[in-house]
Amino acid sequence: MNNKTISYITIKDASVILGVSKITLRNWDKSGKLKAHRHPFNNYRVYKLEDIDNVLKMIESNNTVISKRKSEIRRLAVRHLEDERA
Repeated sequence: MNNKTISYITIKDASVILGVSKITLRNWDKSGKLKAHRHPFNNYRVYKLEDIDNVLKMIESNNTVISKRKSEIRRLAVRHLEDERA
C-alpha cells in the first residue's frame, strides 16, 4: 500500500511562494489554471505543494523565455540606434 502523504498549504502561503495575490489564486482556481482543494473542516482553499512546485517551474521557464526576448529586443534596439547614428 502506498503511504505517500500529500502536503497542503494555505492560500496565504501559496500567494507568498508564488508571488501573486490571493485574488489571483482564486481566479486561477475558477479558471482551472491551479486547482484548489477544500479543507475538510473549514472549507478554506488549500493547495497541494506538488501543484505549487509545478506552477513555480512553469513561471521560472516563462521568465527565462521573457528574459531572453527582452535581451534580444535590447540588442536590436541598440543596433538600430547605432545604425541611425552612423
